[in-house]
Amino acid sequence: MKSGNVVLGIVSGLAVGAILGILFAPDKGSNTRKKIARKSNEFKDNVKESFNDFLTSVEDQYHNLTSKAEDMVEDGKANLERINHELNK
Repeated sequence: MKSGNVVLGIVSGLAVGAILGILFAPDKGSNTRKKIARKSNEFKDNVKESFNDFLTSVEDQYHNLTSKAEDMVEDGKANLERINHELNK
């Protein structure tokens, strides 16, 4: 989760820096607005990609955790059956 925050912070910083660079660059207003719109779309796409990567990571961790939990339950059942078998001898 911390790496997701770092990525989001980096992407946000890059977007803010790019927009400030555009705003302070000498250019016509219409060109500046187009550049801002383009950079905003790039930022939006980067945020979507980062969020999708984060979701994929969470899903992978969830599946790993549930798989391990299922394995532990099966091991516990097997141990319980073995103990019951030993006690019933």
